[in-house]
Amino acid sequence: MRRDPLADPKPLIRRVYAYVAYRVGDGAEAEDVTSETFERALRRRHTYDPSRGEPIQWLLGIARRCLSDAIAARELTLPELPERPSPENVAEGAVTRLELAAAIATLDPRDQDLIALRYGADLTARRIAEMLDMTTNSVEVALHRALNRLRGCLDPPEAATSGPAVRPDALPVEP
Repeated sequence: MRRDPLADPKPLIRRVYAYVAYRVGDGAEAEDVTSETFERALRRRHTYDPSRGEPIQWLLGIARRCLSDAIAARELTLPELPERPSPENVAEGAVTRLELAAAIATLDPRDQDLIALRYGADLTARRIAEMLDMTTNSVEVALHRALNRLRGCLDPPEAATSGPAVRPDALPVEP
């Protein structure tokens, strides 16, 4: 008897939503893509093959296709670069999140996807490699480069005199 990939859906829903939200922002669009992901998964649960990875990897593959389909159908708009709010009016943590979201939005889609898989879906480099048919080392190198580009967006050279908007040590770092 095959193992049901959706036997415990609650943690899977949270991780898929986190991945999608990293790509399109929190809200209705992320909820719609997450919902579509699980609708497709329910219809195709018989195709899940445990020898090819964990259920989360299977679901994230479906989520990636749902994102592509929604973008292609223009049902989904990628988040606009938010204006930088005044630190006097907004808590420092919110400012940091907005700056980080804006910086991530400037990266190319591959970098955004890698960061979302690693930090949104909380996958290891090995799991990402399996999912994307890459080597673990390639994923680690690509993530390292993506994070360096992200740090560059957060600490542009012309801002060096006034200090970084977001401390680079506050960014996630691969162990």
